[in-house]
Amino acid sequence: MALEEFKAQISLLLEEMVNQPEDVREVQEQLREKLREMRAMGLPLPDDLVELESRLDSDLDPTDA
Repeated sequence: MALEEFKAQISLLLEEMVNQPEDVREVQEQLREKLREMRAMGLPLPDDLVELESRLDSDLDPTDA
């Protein structure tokens, strides 16, 4: 899958997070999966998405609950 395709899919996921906040956890996991796929293919990850991933991970930290 080309980098531009990943970017388009990630953009759709981010839009879904905004438009359907009730499904945010599912969308977050889909976003993480896309980033894992990009890493596995050796594609560069944009800094803003790496930062977002870090924030999503901290949101799931059980010590925050």
